[in-house]
Amino acid sequence: MSAPHSSSDHTHDRWQKLAGLALSCGVLGSAAWWSQKHLNQPSLELVFIIGAFITGGWEALEEGWHALRCEKRIDVHVLMLLAAAGAWVVGQPLEGVLLLFLFSTAGALEHYAMERTRKAIDTLLTHAPKIARKLLADDSEVAIEVAKLQPEDRIIVRPGELVPADGIVLQGESATDESSLTGEARPIAKKPQDTVASGTLNTWGRLVIRVTHSEADSTLFKIIKLIREAQANKAPIQNTIDRWGDRYAIFTLSSAVLLFLVLWLTGHALMVGENSALYRAMTLLVVLSPCALVLSVPSAVLAAIAAGARQGILFRGGAAIERLAEVNCVGFDKTGTLTEGNPSVAVLETWPASDDRTFALSALLSLEADSTHPFAAGIIKACQEAGGQKLPVANLTNVPGHGITGTINQVAWKLGTKEFVGIQESPTLLMPAGAIVSEVWASDGHTVVRVTLIDRIRAQSAATLTGLHDRKIRTIMLTGDREAAASVTAQKVGVQSYQAGLSPEQKMRAIKKLSQEGYTVAMVGDGINDAPSLTAADVAIGMGGRGSDAALESSDLVLTGDRIELLLTALELSTAARQTIRLNITLAIGAALGMALLVIFHGAPLTAGVMVHEGSTVIVCLNGLRLLNFRKKRSA
Repeated sequence: MSAPHSSSDHTHDRWQKLAGLALSCGVLGSAAWWSQKHLNQPSLELVFIIGAFITGGWEALEEGWHALRCEKRIDVHVLMLLAAAGAWVVGQPLEGVLLLFLFSTAGALEHYAMERTRKAIDTLLTHAPKIARKLLADDSEVAIEVAKLQPEDRIIVRPGELVPADGIVLQGESATDESSLTGEARPIAKKPQDTVASGTLNTWGRLVIRVTHSEADSTLFKIIKLIREAQANKAPIQNTIDRWGDRYAIFTLSSAVLLFLVLWLTGHALMVGENSALYRAMTLLVVLSPCALVLSVPSAVLAAIAAGARQGILFRGGAAIERLAEVNCVGFDKTGTLTEGNPSVAVLETWPASDDRTFALSALLSLEADSTHPFAAGIIKACQEAGGQKLPVANLTNVPGHGITGTINQVAWKLGTKEFVGIQESPTLLMPAGAIVSEVWASDGHTVVRVTLIDRIRAQSAATLTGLHDRKIRTIMLTGDREAAASVTAQKVGVQSYQAGLSPEQKMRAIKKLSQEGYTVAMVGDGINDAPSLTAADVAIGMGGRGSDAALESSDLVLTGDRIELLLTALELSTAARQTIRLNITLAIGAALGMALLVIFHGAPLTAGVMVHEGSTVIVCLNGLRLLNFRKKRSA
């Protein structure tokens, strides 16, 4: 069942049109009342009443006719028109006018509320520059459409301009305002070799940037895609309401007809007076109409999506909002999630010493060149500084969770974990106590390369896990890294348990085991290796800044800017949205059933029924709209 007062053509000024019609209805209705009380001119009163019915019922007539003719169903607009017509039939045309006036006024307010929510979302989508300044080979500038930019193009971004494409800073220093993407209000310093994202604002310095992604693959357009998907995806409870909507409309109409027959057959007047069969049937028709119930969920969900997006949390629809509030166990990947994922290379070793070290490092560099693993960039840079060069690689194959194989100079090389590469024994390397040490190995069966890397814990990881524990949420770290690195990380961040050395399949099985134990599980990850476990979780949470396409496509919500602390904000927002939805549904059902019982067993003025019906509809919309102003509670 479509939302009441809605249209398939949501224009930005629709609420203003509806407000104009409602105002006209109110003015004409007041004129009819004045004419009745003071002028005693029935013909003039009739003209005003007809005008009020036309203006007040115009939208209901359009929507109701569309539902009947195109969708073969009875919706709330049809019910309202029948009730207004019934009021006129029983000799109470001004009550029919009041019904249409309040119905159209509520419709205008609902459209205004939804439009405000959509505008809050749309403001996130306006940071899309259309023109870029491209640097040609001779360093001259030319204006070019952003859609025509390609990776490796060089562009200039001046102070006060939006960055038109994802890229890497080649020259210049500045700071970028990333609040439109990540919710982070503090400008982020940028210098050569730092990454910048499309849609962010260059605050003070001139930057020369090398484009790394075309427009369609950019950070901004990924966010736009996620937000648009979110607007289209309904919450499970909304789907339930929609599924029963048509039946409920028939139930409402049937209940009114049944009440009419019962009252008529038990001696009530047919059409005369407030206690007549037709009058009370029309009143029941009004109070049971499901306007408030149908709007109770989407008003809150859309507002929550907008509030989250403004703070760097991208929910992919109402289902994610509902499920996140139920989570009582969170699984974390380690590298790039709890740690920064930018490990620095501490040691590059090759053996035996008699082999060509430079060639071995070149082989390592060549295998890593097309890898998306968080370690790759640091390893490539270290190999280049040590004299390594990229070589042609044949038969390159990625084995997720284990490593890479490829043929270089007709010799098969393996790169990855110690077990995958097949290393049995290796020299001991002493590292600082408490360091998060990871290793990457490469070998052709004779020459061995060991890369030792040191990672750092994210600044907010420990505080985030503490916040989860305060909420009685279990935490577990699932990583493919070595036991030693996992142990140090677990101790530093305070995770309650961990499992190390896991393949993607083992991670997925660990998530499924937690679900079988009765937990509602969320998984937080950022890499291709995390995609299976993200898919297995009840709620999949992707780290948006460094997250792979596979991880983001598997995610129910995305934390942009790699800010893990946003997980706590997302949980609070999800809980607030669920509470708002429950309150809205309670208000909608309570108001409808309460008034329905009064009408059935005692009778009530149509005016009172209209006031309760439209009042509850407006209240649930405004209550949902409150989520637009949601802010994370500050810790004491």
